Amino acid sequence: MSADSATDSSIETDTATGESDRYGPDDGVLVVDGLTKRFGGLVAVDDLSFAVEKREILGFIGPNGAGKSTTFNCITGVYPPTEGTVYYDGQDVTNSAFHRMVQNGMARTFQEFRPLEDRSVVDNIQISLVPDRLFSTSGLRGRTRAKAVELCERVGLGGRLHQAPDELPHADMIRLELGRALATDPDVLLVDEPFAGLAEEDIAEISTLLRNLRDQGTTFIVVDHNMRGLLQLIDRAIVINFGERIADGTPEEITEDPAVRKAYLGSED
Repeated sequence: MSADSATDSSIETDTATGESDRYGPDDGVLVVDGLTKRFGGLVAVDDLSFAVEKREILGFIGPNGAGKSTTFNCITGVYPPTEGTVYYDGQDVTNSAFHRMVQNGMARTFQEFRPLEDRSVVDNIQISLVPDRLFSTSGLRGRTRAKAVELCERVGLGGRLHQAPDELPHADMIRLELGRALATDPDVLLVDEPFAGLAEEDIAEISTLLRNLRDQGTTFIVVDHNMRGLLQLIDRAIVINFGERIADGTPEEITEDPAVRKAYLGSED
């Protein structure tokens, strides 16, 4: 299923029947079908289905408490879904552990930065390049060092290689988080709040970086509360509210959707 056909089908279903589409393993590089997550009597994600195409930048939008973070956690193996299926690259990866998802080619960034404060920028990225097993000090040299420098330059940190994380401005901390995620060589990268706390100029620069990484082959799912910045970045958006998908479309379609305006903006005007 192409992104366009998925969008058309989703819009028709949402407005005509209110029922979720069903997706299969070949409908995208990442497919979520009927995902439900309950915490006791609370339904955080409710029968959510969507597919992500290769080299797409998909926005994942919703008000606070809509279920965005829970969906990310179910996809990446932090939480086991109560119901539903997650497919990645045609394979059923439901309930796969987080480290297994990383090995399979999926990574994520976190809104709360988690660098090693006693290591330099290049060291933080270099350590992320090392396989998840015991290693000697010599394993951090040679090719991994060169690759770490290359990744720093790729995300715009080439001039800050030897600075400590606490010396970086906020925008560069986001670049460092992206660099550490890219060190795992992901095909799909889930990005959490890349624009939080940024000025307009920094938002534009981070957006350009994400587009360039997409053009180099990475697929993105991006969550952010900065609607203006996000809608200028993405190809398509999934909008959820109270754990349910309420819209799926291009940025233009999303901004004009009455259900989105009511849920996100508190207005149907």
